[in-house]
Amino acid sequence: MPTFAAPDGTRLAYHASGDGPPLICLPGGPMRDSAYLGTLGGLTAHRRLIRLDLRGTGESEVPRDPASYRCDRQVADVEALRGELGLDRVDLLAHSAGANLAALYTARHPGRVARLTLVTPSVYAVGIPISAEDRLTVARLRGSEPWFGPAFAALEEITAGRATPDSWPAIAPFAHARWDETARAFDEADAKQRNAEAATAYTAEGAFDPADTRAALADFTSPVLVLAGEFDISAPPRAMAEYAGLFPNAEFAVQSGAGHMPWLDDAGRFVALVEPVSSP
Repeated sequence: MPTFAAPDGTRLAYHASGDGPPLICLPGGPMRDSAYLGTLGGLTAHRRLIRLDLRGTGESEVPRDPASYRCDRQVADVEALRGELGLDRVDLLAHSAGANLAALYTARHPGRVARLTLVTPSVYAVGIPISAEDRLTVARLRGSEPWFGPAFAALEEITAGRATPDSWPAIAPFAHARWDETARAFDEADAKQRNAEAATAYTAEGAFDPADTRAALADFTSPVLVLAGEFDISAPPRAMAEYAGLFPNAEFAVQSGAGHMPWLDDAGRFVALVEPVSSP
């Protein structure tokens, strides 16, 4: 497992697997061990995936300064990885909360990003509003599922600002195309793989300046893919289409029947959607 030094001296780890041109992959969570990305549905057959363990997660070192978990401060870590790999420009893929880091990196180093793929991205960095009705509209598509009633009721409570500690686990099925043992195991692993302290600091005050980031992304002319899941209440397709509209050269795609982790729901379809954008 290779490691490298971040600018503040923190030792960071990354994991390389697969064949083909390198593709740097930033995990979500926020601040979840990159192991959950796996092979991204077999994308390793086409690309050499470089999964970065963000500071304090996976095999990376816990930093001395907990404030360095803040998303904008980790941009320097991604740039250090690029330098470590000896790449002038990188193809960059980010999932969920990791898309905030990818957006900030792209805004700060646009000439270093050859292609950008955002998979069910979080929108904090760009300030796109997601309404309660956006989430509820997507959730209603699952109305025939046996778990729908309690899960939808919990989602209504959350979107109305009346969430209880039991509300969040109750809506877990909405993240997956199939609420089966594999999906349950994936969610249970999150508690072990996520750094809770780092997750809180990731979005701390000062992490994002959406207006400045949007302005920078409007000048980013390299190819971009924004991929949404049809059933994803965390990143509803309407908001994802708006995200794609921030870029002058973006493709927007919705993976049918997919939730928040589309490579788990239909690996073949996921790779078919991502590979044309992320490969030369």
